[in-house]
Amino acid sequence: MLSNCLLKFGVLRPLGCQIGQFRGAHTPVGSPQKGYKVVVVGGGAGGCSTAARLCRQVGKGNVAVIEPADYHYYQPMFTLVGSGIKKLENTQHPMSEVLPSNCDWVKDKVTAFDPENNTVTTQDGHKINYDYLVVSVGLQLNYNKIKGLEEALASDPMVASNYSPMYVNKTYNAMRSFKEGNAIFTFPNTPIKCAGAPQKIMYLTEEYLRTSGKRDKSKIMFNSPLGVLFGVKKYADALWKVVEKRGIDINLKQNLVEIRADKKEAVFEKLDSESKEKVTYPYEMIHVTPPMSTPDVLQQSPLVNEAGFVTVNKLNMQHTKYPNVFGLGDCTDIPTAKTAAAIASQNAILANSFKAVMNGQKPTGNYNGYTSCPLITSRSTCILAEFDFDGQPLETFPIDQGVERTTMYHLKKDVMPEVYWKMLLNGRWAGPDLARKLMHLGTGK
Repeated sequence: MLSNCLLKFGVLRPLGCQIGQFRGAHTPVGSPQKGYKVVVVGGGAGGCSTAARLCRQVGKGNVAVIEPADYHYYQPMFTLVGSGIKKLENTQHPMSEVLPSNCDWVKDKVTAFDPENNTVTTQDGHKINYDYLVVSVGLQLNYNKIKGLEEALASDPMVASNYSPMYVNKTYNAMRSFKEGNAIFTFPNTPIKCAGAPQKIMYLTEEYLRTSGKRDKSKIMFNSPLGVLFGVKKYADALWKVVEKRGIDINLKQNLVEIRADKKEAVFEKLDSESKEKVTYPYEMIHVTPPMSTPDVLQQSPLVNEAGFVTVNKLNMQHTKYPNVFGLGDCTDIPTAKTAAAIASQNAILANSFKAVMNGQKPTGNYNGYTSCPLITSRSTCILAEFDFDGQPLETFPIDQGVERTTMYHLKKDVMPEVYWKMLLNGRWAGPDLARKLMHLGTGK
């Protein structure tokens, strides 16, 4: 029923349609050109979707995407992989199949940005000139920033992390191996991608332990350095009801600083303590969300602020200093949650800004900060959080989305992956604004 509704309003196309079908093998260029009209750094959701749009504007051979990875992952599905609902192979496609066929794929890594001279340098020693640059390199996972964590992930089967394809399968194995004790779920003291994911796997683990008869022998804990459960009050209030109903312990203002795998202990620093008091919890299972940052090479460039994020105009994605540089996604300082849903809106606005600048005009973007976080609370329910720059709900459907619903679960599990693979990566999906207006009788609210 939900899929039919989305088809009716043009939000989802039939799965056999020409738009969005993968284009077949895309062989990386052996020796990239010395110069391109557009260079896109990053082959994730932001880079891929933007490259597709810009290729349609400037034509074949004029856009290069620099990306070293062999595979593109649909990271929003990692929660479902970690809970045993999906397989890791469901989340990936070869990079050669998702990059636009009209671009040159430079299978390499950028080692230096030089916006003063309009060049980037790659690991293989290529110096590539550009007229316009798009930066969408995402965030890097800094497991090494927590003492003992990398060693624990390698040696302890009960230490897991859904954020990396290297470790995501450990989560479900730990859930099944759990006998009794503490199951701890952490949130880092840094910006992260998909800030709802650390809670989603907690709810799915609690449900699994309950249905497998282990819940009365377990204590579920969520330890976060934040002072709130979720950043948007409407959805935070809904989540507090979930944790209270299910007997989950919430410890705010606590930041994970060490894992002692030999003792099966997790050490947290209490951020509301002037003396930086530490508290230690034994664990039977622990799911760790690692600290994150922009990649090191970006932090060393003149494109970023003091925190290491690319500085762009939040309304139109244009760099605040270099007018021929644009950025989108997790690596930018755009003040909204870092999700694929945000990229859907941003890539369309960036393409319009690029066209304006290329024609000698000023970009007139109007990004409202739209982002979305489908907060899965069980294997059949989900709270679909959608909000703007100000943390105000910006909901697509004409119902209260601050309620656990089965329809929203299937939207997350079954519909959103198809939209991602078939439309977003091809630059054919600009977010649900049109659907929202239609469902709210033109008001968009």
